[in-house]
Amino acid sequence: MSVLRISGLRAEIGGHEILRGVDLEVRSGEVHALMGPNGSGKSTLAHVIMGRGDYDVTGGSVTLDGEELLGLPTWQRAARGLFLAMQYPVELPGVRVGDLLQAARRTAGPAAAAPGLGERITAEAARLGVRDEFLSRGVNVEFSGGEKKRAETLQLAVLEPAFAILDEIDSGLDVDALADVARRIEAMTTETGLGVVAITHYARLLRELRADRVHIFAGGRVVASGGPELAAGLERAGYDGLAAELGVELPAPVAPPEPADPFAEPVGF
Repeated sequence: MSVLRISGLRAEIGGHEILRGVDLEVRSGEVHALMGPNGSGKSTLAHVIMGRGDYDVTGGSVTLDGEELLGLPTWQRAARGLFLAMQYPVELPGVRVGDLLQAARRTAGPAAAAPGLGERITAEAARLGVRDEFLSRGVNVEFSGGEKKRAETLQLAVLEPAFAILDEIDSGLDVDALADVARRIEAMTTETGLGVVAITHYARLLRELRADRVHIFAGGRVVASGGPELAAGLERAGYDGLAAELGVELPAPVAPPEPADPFAEPVGF
């Protein structure tokens, strides 16, 4: 069994602190849902865990099976078993989906690149309702929102990481696509022992991807944790109402201020 442990994690960007002491522990096969208002730092947490360079980590640790990941480049974190499904996947013109999957899988060693990899990719695509011609298209080039999220899930299924951080994987998905994506990820938690941190605003994702733990994230840290009933309470009462029921205070948003509009009218004129 593998363990992803985040302890006292603090991070800032441009001198503005966003993560203010995050504690979270996820084990193989577990699904942890991270829910919180806009500007609470959820996406920042995902980026810091994966090593995005424009954030400065000022305290705490992120370990996988006891090995410290902070300080490692992103590719090494991925090689050790982390995967990030981004909220806004980037386009890779000229790189076909099928070629990307084959190349990425081969980095795991000779056993991962054994004969039959192409058939495995085709089978996974079919399981997600992805047409064969999709594999020959450029990664995310002119993809719909749903196609991008299916492509991310296809990568996740083929690469078989130890832990996946899903940054709003449900964004842009219709009802059928949401069911396909969530069910495939749910199946991976038992088939390969995948551990999941699912960042989401909506409890609908958790109807298919069943959460073992739900965490309310606000002000750059986890302020409350519980079972699936916490997500149901959030859907019923909203953040302020749930905070009142739990007797906790929701810190103010921590997202850095928007840069000044250079075309705005001067104040006082």
